[in-house]
Parts: sequence; C-alpha cells; structure tokens
Amino acid sequence: MHIGPIALPNRLFVAPMAGVTDRPFRQLCKRLGAGYAVSEMVTSRRELWDSLKTSRRANHDGEVEPIAVQIAGTEPAMMAEAAAYNIDRGAQVIDINMGCPAKKVCNKWAGSALMQDEALAAQIVEAVVAACAPRNVPVTLKMRTGWCAQHKNAERIARMAESAGVAMLTVHGRTREQGYSGQAEYDTIAAVKAAVRIPVVANGDIDSPAKAAQVLAATGADALMIGRAAQGRPWIFREVAHFLATGQELSPPPTRQVRDWLVEHLQDHYGLYGDYTGVRTARKHIGWAVHALPGGGAFRARMNRIEHCDEQLAAVTDYFDELALAHPLLPRAVGAVAEPAPEAQAA
Repeated sequence: MHIGPIALPNRLFVAPMAGVTDRPFRQLCKRLGAGYAVSEMVTSRRELWDSLKTSRRANHDGEVEPIAVQIAGTEPAMMAEAAAYNIDRGAQVIDINMGCPAKKVCNKWAGSALMQDEALAAQIVEAVVAACAPRNVPVTLKMRTGWCAQHKNAERIARMAESAGVAMLTVHGRTREQGYSGQAEYDTIAAVKAAVRIPVVANGDIDSPAKAAQVLAATGADALMIGRAAQGRPWIFREVAHFLATGQELSPPPTRQVRDWLVEHLQDHYGLYGDYTGVRTARKHIGWAVHALPGGGAFRARMNRIEHCDEQLAAVTDYFDELALAHPLLPRAVGAVAEPAPEAQAA
C-alpha cells in the first residue's frame, strides 16, 4: 500500500476525528496495528494558527511516520497556504477535508458542504496539489458519497481529484445529510473504486474484523479506515489484521495489558495537554474504554469528578487491577461503539 512515494506497513487506517485523533491517540493506534493515521483537521485560517488548539494539532514531536495532516477551509489560496504551513511543521501527507458533516463546519461551506460546489472543490484540490507537488508531498482527499441521497456525486469528485493529482481517496459510505445515522452503504465506494486508478479507502461502520472483511469484499477498496470503533478499543487494528491474514478471531487481550496501554496513552496525553486540560480531555478516552465493562458506568461517574492527572491515573490503574482479578482476559463486551461526543465527529 502506497500513498504516492510513501510505503505504508498495512492497509488499516485511523480516521481523523476532531477531539480524538490527537498525537497521543494516533501513536497508540499505530502501536496496536494501524498502518496509518490522519490528524485532527487543522484550519486554513492563518489568524488561528498561533492558537493553543491549532498548535497542539500541529505538534508531531516523536510521532511515528508517515505524518498526515488534514486541512479544512473554503478558499483555494488559503488551503494552499495551510498545506505549506503544515509541511513546514512536519507533514508528509496533506489530506483535504470534504467529509466533515458538522454544522459549524458545513455552515461555513467547508467539509462535506464543498461537495455541493464542484467547481470550488476542484479549485481547492488544484491549489493544494500545486503547493505540495514541489515539496514531493502527496495530497489525499476524504469525502462522503454526496450531500444528500438526491445528490450523490462522489464519482465525479473522485475523477476530478485524480485528474488534479490527488494520490488517494477515502470515502465514508454516507451522505452529509445522514450524519452518522442509518447504515453505511458501500455501493458508492465500489463505484468510486471502479472509476479511478488511484487507491481508494473505505470508511463507515467498520466495527469488527468480520465487518472489515465484508467491506473489503463489497467495495474492492485498497484499504480500510476505522474511526468510532477504535474509541476505547484501539487494538481493533491488530484484531482486523489478524483476521484478514488468518480468517480467525484473535483472543481478547489480557486485562492488565489493556491497563498498561491505557496508562501509557494517558501519560502521553497529559504530556501534551498539561494537568488542567489533560485530566478533563482524558475523561472521554477513559469513558470509552470502560463503558461496556463490569462496573464501568459507576467508575466513569466517579472518575469524571477527579481533578488531577495523578489521581486519575491511579484510579484507572486500580480499576483495571480489580477487574483483572475476575477477568484475566478483557470481557468481549468491551468495544461496543459509544455515541461520540459532539467534538468527536469523524472528519
């Protein structure tokens, strides 16, 4: 699997999700079997680049390569400038966001709203590719099947993007109108795959190894992108890899191993955000990890009142140590996909 000149270790990708796929979470997923991860979306508005939020999103210190950054906006020149800005800060792949369904993004005609204006979408793609090509940085594009059921234009946009020099396409099998409701459909992804020669990535409702195999078979896609199912269960990538290679389900991980993964993730998370913000932004990750486990609801309620990182880390360690006594292997119930927080929508 390649993105332009960049070789990837496998075809299992982490979806960009605002408020979730920061550097610590991407690192965790890569350690647990993901071959590629895309950052949270970075705004193309120059006046926001010095904000703490954007500076954290542009922080790739120690990140396992390749480093992929998603950019969002509506002005071709600004998007080109944002691409160059992120390349200067370590980006090795630039991803254009045409898939985010969030109202605050679409109301500004960014994200999936761009699929309604194919001329503007083409101008943006051409400008970003022109900015990246001299740096030998490939450009990718993530989109939906269309704006609504009556306006599915993913194939046309895919052909346009390929002609403009985009190196890879990712398609979420829903329209913007659907948001995350209903079931993802894969016929459109298959049609996009048949329409272009560049790699196509299937995204949407991939929540188990068996579903991953089904989606590959249904779409003919070159790779799979997993988002919400990795929240609280980042080892899904190694489970999928094992199933695709052997046809067999991988045994659940040892509970104490899950504890260690979560502790490592939290320590990295605190290092990026500091004590005050770190303890608060970590709550959703811990909540996803425990919500389907025995006593998880009560623990989450108690954990959400903790105000300091060291106390939060100790509580998580104690919870998993107690759980391990009764369940040496993590119960299969873990990983049922929770409803995402408002800021945790896949882009």
